Amino acid sequence: MSFTVAVAQIASLPNDPLATAKKAAASLREAAAKGAKLVVFPEALLGGYPKGASFGAPIGMRKPEGRAAFARYHAAAIDLDGPEVALLADATAETNTFAVIGAIERDGATLYCTALYFDGAKGLVGKHRKLMPTAAERLIWGFGDGSTLPTFKTDLGTIGAVICWENYMPALRMHMYHQGVSLYCAPTADDRDTWLPTMQHIAMEGRTFVLTACQYITRAAYGPEHESALGDAPDTVMMRGGSAIIGPLGKVLAGPDFSGETILYAEIDPTEVMRAKYDFDVTGHYARPDVFELTVDTRAKRAVKEI
Repeated sequence: MSFTVAVAQIASLPNDPLATAKKAAASLREAAAKGAKLVVFPEALLGGYPKGASFGAPIGMRKPEGRAAFARYHAAAIDLDGPEVALLADATAETNTFAVIGAIERDGATLYCTALYFDGAKGLVGKHRKLMPTAAERLIWGFGDGSTLPTFKTDLGTIGAVICWENYMPALRMHMYHQGVSLYCAPTADDRDTWLPTMQHIAMEGRTFVLTACQYITRAAYGPEHESALGDAPDTVMMRGGSAIIGPLGKVLAGPDFSGETILYAEIDPTEVMRAKYDFDVTGHYARPDVFELTVDTRAKRAVKEI
């Protein structure tokens, strides 16, 4: 049976995660009112994506202003038992929707770029921490481990999320396909023209629907203390969106949109996944386990263990 999905191309309020959560909840209610059963939000929506900042870290140095910037960023992150998560859990319960929302998760002194999974009345059902932060992201985010690579079997299909340039990690994609993902969610901060063909490739490779969401955000959304390599003119576009929904044979069903904040919708038929897998199942009849083998360690890796 067909149903509606949505991607919410909205901007965060980088210094106010609770206000951002309220904004996301409003977008969730708007999408649900138009029939959406699954809504995907951008990477680092709660807590913010610090586009253009260097955090004062030339090689061999950490400048005082960089330390101050990290302290502010840490203060704007969220705790999983905090009010932002509770507010979004209430919104998904009210709307009976499934939502995937990017957040900066605070765990002690370390921050993680995380995708949160909310399932209707069940609330927060899981998370995925970004395995490999890209380039300078490694200054401010910790590395996830294999313990947060879940997928969720729902009445809509099997839902999983891979964040931004993790989507360029073939082994991670293979693990998602192995878990039977049919609704592949890709929160991102990549707004380049090359992102859409990447998403189309993944849709065709995994024979899965792909929902990718990126922020549309301007310099004005960031506070005056934010360091921006893109300049400080308030109307400077820091991320220009490009959110989209793609079918399992690579057809673009909605987007990409670069016009501003918006919600994109598509009506999808889950039987299209099996029709597409007729001639290509990357972890099934099109695999060669006699030649290639992937081992995934899904154990949590903690620095300190108490036994």
